Amino acid sequence: MGDNMLNGNLKLALQKNGRLTEKSLNLLKSCDIDIEEYSARLIVTARNYNLDILLLRDDDIPEYVMDGVADIGIVGEDVLYEKKANVDVVRKLGYGKCKLSLAIPESQTLEDLSELNGKRIATSFPNILKSYLTQNNINATVVEISGSVEIAPSLGVADYICDLVSTGNTLKFNKLKKSFDIFSSQAVLIANKNIENDPDKKSQLDNLLVRIDSALTARKSKYLMMNAPKNSLEKIESIIPSLKSPTILPLADPEMVAVHAVIPTNKFWEIYKDLKEAGASGILLLPIENMIV
Repeated sequence: MGDNMLNGNLKLALQKNGRLTEKSLNLLKSCDIDIEEYSARLIVTARNYNLDILLLRDDDIPEYVMDGVADIGIVGEDVLYEKKANVDVVRKLGYGKCKLSLAIPESQTLEDLSELNGKRIATSFPNILKSYLTQNNINATVVEISGSVEIAPSLGVADYICDLVSTGNTLKFNKLKKSFDIFSSQAVLIANKNIENDPDKKSQLDNLLVRIDSALTARKSKYLMMNAPKNSLEKIESIIPSLKSPTILPLADPEMVAVHAVIPTNKFWEIYKDLKEAGASGILLLPIENMIV
């Protein structure tokens, strides 16, 4: 990786190709960090920020951060806890969500965890699975498989499997069905334990976190605008789940006002009918790029 590693920039490890790559890069872009074309490279430097991005296999990210080759990294909690890396989880990022689930043959039933005793369970996450079994006092055999876990029951290698499940289509194709969820995962930002001892790197990280927090807050919020009769204003204000008091602006019509507010994105579809019934009109919902609260 050459001289880039000695330039004093904050080093961020990202998955080179995978389910977290695009959303991680989009998060950086939301932070106004300009990243050049990276597809054929292992390391790229942001054009407008003191940040070097190391593009790695996701399995390698926890160790690179733990060893200090990278200062920080973005990785799924499933990979992080499977690797048992001694790093700090700095932020949960809210994307890349998935569940590690137990799956069984479609023809079988599993009513209680105690039924796992004596069974063979194939997985590529042996550490997480063993920890779960121990916590629940289950004595089962963990069969570690690096790939294509779904075919293990049909080959007679295992009775059940434990794997990441999203749509469930792969399970159906292999005549399996989801049973218990054992671990929930999302993308997290991790940091080397010693970054607190490096004032320059700590300052760079704190600055980056301000940008990340701003982008994450903005993603959960929308800017709501509407016109409202003055005599309905109290009612409309009571409906709006605003992060702060709404802004009220005069309009050319003396009986009307404009109401502006920032609201949680998931609340709009719960309240828009109430707003209309209260007399609101010209309702607009706009995205917010960044927001510092």
